[in-house]
Amino acid sequence: MITLAVDCMGGDHGPRVTLAACRKFLDSHADARLLLVGKPEELGSLVHERASVVPATEVVGMDDPVEVALRKKRDSSMRVAVQQVKDGAAVAAVSAGNTGALMAISRYLLKTLEGIDRPAIATQLPNARGEATTVLDLGANVDCSAEHLLQFAVLGSALVSALKNEDAPTVGLLNIGEELIKGSEVIKRAGELLRAAGKAGHLNFYGNVEGNDIFKGTAEIVVCDGFVGNVALKSSEGVASMITGSLRQEFKRSIFTKIAAIVAYPVLSALMRRMDHRRYNGAALLGLKGLVFKSHGSADAMAFEHALNRAYDAARNNLLDRVRTRIAAALPLLMAAQAEQGTSAP
Repeated sequence: MITLAVDCMGGDHGPRVTLAACRKFLDSHADARLLLVGKPEELGSLVHERASVVPATEVVGMDDPVEVALRKKRDSSMRVAVQQVKDGAAVAAVSAGNTGALMAISRYLLKTLEGIDRPAIATQLPNARGEATTVLDLGANVDCSAEHLLQFAVLGSALVSALKNEDAPTVGLLNIGEELIKGSEVIKRAGELLRAAGKAGHLNFYGNVEGNDIFKGTAEIVVCDGFVGNVALKSSEGVASMITGSLRQEFKRSIFTKIAAIVAYPVLSALMRRMDHRRYNGAALLGLKGLVFKSHGSADAMAFEHALNRAYDAARNNLLDRVRTRIAAALPLLMAAQAEQGTSAP
């Protein structure tokens, strides 16, 4: 039985969305249990033999500063959900709450794995191959060193290896061009580290990739800093919403477009389904000594259910153990990079 702790109060919609998603998730996963964390008076509507309420008296607001969430709201639903993972009551926690607060609380309670300085947020974006490209970091770390990007590459490789049961997924470094001479000094240095990791057998490094390569599926994993990654994520969601919305509007314009829509419906329906960003909701916070998944704050019930599915899949595929194994193998390289960074620092 796989047990997930759910922050039912987090996000823009709270229990109205999270409880509906939890009910659907339980109906489709007979080997799962849910710990519903939040205010009991608001969670009583979900009665299920594999769901139980864990009380929490406070809620982290979407605009709460990290300091408030971490130091003052010690009984928040977010913190109590992550605490379930630390205590071993759940194998993973899922929250749609404040990203910065979730990262800070998770890092404080669970700590990072040896060799990892900063956790990273990783999720998947649909690509032209009919699959998905894993991108990290997506906003946890705005300013990254070359050594951090190396760590993200190791973490991303472990994630894809676990979920796709693939030993050597390809890793690309996001840059403004494929040539080695392009990019900032941090990116050039990261490229050197990644090539060294590839030669040592710790990574399957493809090389530099550009923004459009994310959606081409050129590399299975794309590594970047959190600022760039978050912009890419939000841009892809906006484009997908614009295209699907435009298609729906076109179908309403005239009898001819309606007829065309009927003929093309199976193809267009499949396209819109593939581009629906809700299907890719649920980002892993990688590098922690426990599994935590972040849902979009604005997620509806369908999207939040997908976040639960991702946490379930990660637990079922022993993601944490695989991450530990991958990092342990690459630890000499990671520690050497950290030492060199310390030596070169002013």
